Amino acid sequence: MALSLGLYVITCRDPGHGVDHLDIARAALRGGADAIQLRDKEAGGGELLRVSREVVRLARSSGSACLILVNDRVDVALACGADGVHLGQEDLPADSARRILGVGKVLGVSAGTVEEALAARDGGADYLGVGPVFATPTKPDAGEPIGIEGLRKIREAVDLPIVAIGGINAENAALVLRAGADGIAVISAVSAAEDMNEAVGRLRRIVDAHRKER
Repeated sequence: MALSLGLYVITCRDPGHGVDHLDIARAALRGGADAIQLRDKEAGGGELLRVSREVVRLARSSGSACLILVNDRVDVALACGADGVHLGQEDLPADSARRILGVGKVLGVSAGTVEEALAARDGGADYLGVGPVFATPTKPDAGEPIGIEGLRKIREAVDLPIVAIGGINAENAALVLRAGADGIAVISAVSAAEDMNEAVGRLRRIVDAHRKER
């Protein structure tokens, strides 16, 4: 499955900045994101399904080819008509999730080590979310940063598309891409921005400039 995941925006509820999932999704779609992941660790299944359906509807009505993925919840991803799901190391194993999803849905898996990356690949993952590359306040349970060298090691070990995550912003995005990531996943770089539309646009330009250099 050929995936374009250069700019991967993860939504959240951020009351401190007065934004929610739909606000972030709108900015991501306007700015040309390749993928949007709905991530809400606190929402119940019913609430997450409602919001996910709204984001799917928003994406489809915009005419965008942006992928819509749901974090953790395979059931919600299937029920809302999303393009796929992204799983962490504590969620369903990749091979079990693949059996439920079938071959037509996208399966992403988080990996922080070469061993986790290889297991995800062998379990049927379509791409890897690799990190945290840098320290990040939005995922305090993400573990120690693997750094650029950790990213490079995983890049050398697997040929799946890699989306780097963890503390990535406009200042370090190019460094991460040059280290071998196929894309960048961002949360606070968009949700905490004074102008989310401008933030997404800036990140889009960085990704596009890197693609032209390759």
